[in-house]
Amino acid sequence: MTISPDFSVASTTVTAVLAAYLLLGEPWAGRRTYASLARRRDAEPRALVRYFGLVLAVWAAFAAVAVAALLLSPGADAADFGITTPERPGYVLTLTIIFAAIAVASGRNFRSLAEQGKNVPGLASIEAMLPRTAEERRLAIVVAVTDGICANLVYRGLLIAFGVGALGLNVYAAAALSVVVYAVAGFYQGRQGVAVFGLFGAVLTGLYLATGSLLLPVVAHVVLSVRDLTLPAPDKLRAPSAA
Repeated sequence: MTISPDFSVASTTVTAVLAAYLLLGEPWAGRRTYASLARRRDAEPRALVRYFGLVLAVWAAFAAVAVAALLLSPGADAADFGITTPERPGYVLTLTIIFAAIAVASGRNFRSLAEQGKNVPGLASIEAMLPRTAEERRLAIVVAVTDGICANLVYRGLLIAFGVGALGLNVYAAAALSVVVYAVAGFYQGRQGVAVFGLFGAVLTGLYLATGSLLLPVVAHVVLSVRDLTLPAPDKLRAPSAA
């Protein structure tokens, strides 16, 4: 994969500010916000709705910065940010089918484990975000889709382009840096979350570098996020609604 974005001063400035926040501010803000949700989840019926609303607003702001960075740089085009058709459509289609099959199969398995009260890998770290009502479930799907699109646009499209065009890194060094920034976003789930985000980010970044497009990373991210955010809540979370 080869990109050669030419960042303007204005584009460099807004992207640098966002990158600094993603690396130094977002991990702590995300941790505090999620902890607040976990404390209020049982006492406030619409706590999750408000939390999801905040998540959507934050992603909209981050995506706006990515679009602004592109528009403010006449020497960069959409393809430099991964907004283009894949170089190998057949490869992308095959992997899309594979990811969808994995998401469906693992989702059924996780759902079965959850309904039986058994441990579901990673469920405890996101249990406050699991929907209990139809409204929350619909909103969870919107959040999952938004997360898949915006996270890839920002962490892979924008940050890798920034690393190449503004920092002078080669594309692989810029990609590695973007994975590090994405990994710390998982700090709200603790150290394990950082490791999981790092691994997941590395996989998505690899898909981006292999195809030259954000399409496959977005699809993979969306299907897995929808799977996770639509799992049934543990019994202790469903109890207030059942009552």
